[in-house]
Amino acid sequence: MASDGEHIIEAAGKARVVIREGNVVSVERGVLCACPLAARFATPVTSFSEDEIRANIEGRISSFGMCTRKREVLSDDDFVLFGASELLSAAVRGGILDCAVLACDGAGTVITPVSRMIQGIGGKMSGLVATTPLEEVIERIEAHGGYAVTPENGAIDMHAGVRQAYARGYRHVAVTTASAQEAKCLRDAFPGVLITAVHTTGVTDVDAKLLADNCDLIFPCASSGLRRIAGPRALAQGGTSVPVYAMTSQGKAVILEKIRQSGQQVVIKGAPLPFEGGNGPSPLV
Repeated sequence: MASDGEHIIEAAGKARVVIREGNVVSVERGVLCACPLAARFATPVTSFSEDEIRANIEGRISSFGMCTRKREVLSDDDFVLFGASELLSAAVRGGILDCAVLACDGAGTVITPVSRMIQGIGGKMSGLVATTPLEEVIERIEAHGGYAVTPENGAIDMHAGVRQAYARGYRHVAVTTASAQEAKCLRDAFPGVLITAVHTTGVTDVDAKLLADNCDLIFPCASSGLRRIAGPRALAQGGTSVPVYAMTSQGKAVILEKIRQSGQQVVIKGAPLPFEGGNGPSPLV
């Protein structure tokens, strides 16, 4: 039987999880004790215990093949109104973006102009630390119009992904990153790329400033630094409990495009940012 390899992710409050041959082999407790987003997962995480996080990851493996050769890569389901994959897929549908550069378990760095693939890869995915390339997953991505940038080793190399996207003729490119240093390098190398910061819980104040200076969209997660440093500089905010900050007019346009496409009722109101409301993650770190 072909191997499903080893994959390392950070999930549910940055709990590090190792998945080997389709089985959860270790779970390290994360830094959170509450998160409204995690409480809404198909397999909810409310106490952030090892058993709960393990059950959540096992649920993802069984439902869409995360970190296995059976990994599904297309989805039409929005999990939240202002999630990263939801925003980027809406921007592709609306013609604001041509493609997105993402990290995908079983493939590494991926370029996709397909909105359903942006959602399929990112909609239920956690922070990917390392992955094993799986031929079946890469073939599935490419059969549906995506492109695997690092099929030989599954490396997560967003700089190479953006460079390849431009080389392939895409002009309006988005990229996700969890690294402040990477965000700065991407901005220096590709001034027009739309940079989306994700999985930011626990970033330092220095990194929070780097992200605020270089990103178009920032998901502050449970980062106290980003809420203090990036929040007041944002041009727009989507959501309250687990918000997204638009730091540029390009980022703001993506949020507004998602609202335009959505059938949900929304309130649009001028207010000082960040706007705190509802129950956010706890503790902020």
